[in-house]
Amino acid sequence: MGERAERGEPGPERDAAQEARRREFAAAAREERPDLARLCLLICAEADPALDEAGIDAAQIELDRLAGLLPYAPAGGPGAWARNLAELLGTREGFAGSPGDYRRLESSLLHEVLRRRHGLPILLSVVWMEVARRAGAPVYGVALPGHFVVGFGDPAGPDVARAHGTSSRGGRETGGHVLVDPFAGGRLLTNQDAAMLVAGATGEALAPGMLVPAGPLEIVQRILNNIRGWAQARPEHSAVHLWALDLSLLLPSHPARLRHERAQLLVQRGEFLTGAAELEEYARVLEPVQPAAATALRREAGAARARLN
Repeated sequence: MGERAERGEPGPERDAAQEARRREFAAAAREERPDLARLCLLICAEADPALDEAGIDAAQIELDRLAGLLPYAPAGGPGAWARNLAELLGTREGFAGSPGDYRRLESSLLHEVLRRRHGLPILLSVVWMEVARRAGAPVYGVALPGHFVVGFGDPAGPDVARAHGTSSRGGRETGGHVLVDPFAGGRLLTNQDAAMLVAGATGEALAPGMLVPAGPLEIVQRILNNIRGWAQARPEHSAVHLWALDLSLLLPSHPARLRHERAQLLVQRGEFLTGAAELEEYARVLEPVQPAAATALRREAGAARARLN
């Protein structure tokens, strides 16, 4: 991506297109079955002005192409699906991650991950899920704290890798589930391995609820959270932070605190009046349930307006 695209700065010529994309994003997020790949690619279009409908179609076609390289309904159940995806995506196609990927905005953008074959765990998992889904695999995402992985099979079934051993090649397992780590090229994980990932990232113990399949909107929100985190650590990219917030607020369900974060960001960017107005609007919403917090927000709005003098 170019420098301007990475800054996330819209120019006058793309305002109308950006608004149309945002309306599409909001509508796609409210569909009965949200299209995860489409939502991820609409995030890409927000970040990269050069990504047009043809570019979005090209990314979808690449996912279709990869899915076409997989055998249909392999014998061996979830373990066979996991091994076939690891062979195709991890070994032949080179999809994997490295510590350096956490420093790049492109690592959170699906079209760039498809181009570079590198990305964050959650984007690599999106690639795995979308390719596997197209091929007919029983696949789902697992939003472990600090690390996203992919599951195959029945999430409520036994841990196949633990029952049969992580090599289990040639096995005929048909029930249960298998977890894999796309960031590590598709390494097969036992639940104990997943527990170690969680402990290493957060210090927490693995709880059963952490292995529940993640829905498309939960995945999209987590991707946007990652983009916000990337931009927060780089104040020169406040425009990226702003559009990530804007898209988050278009999702049907989002944390209310994001409205406060957006107002504060506007003030930090020097948009004092707009930021103050948003602080006051958020205070109005909070007033019935958190009057003390509403009062603090109004003081914050007054301080923002005072910076104009």
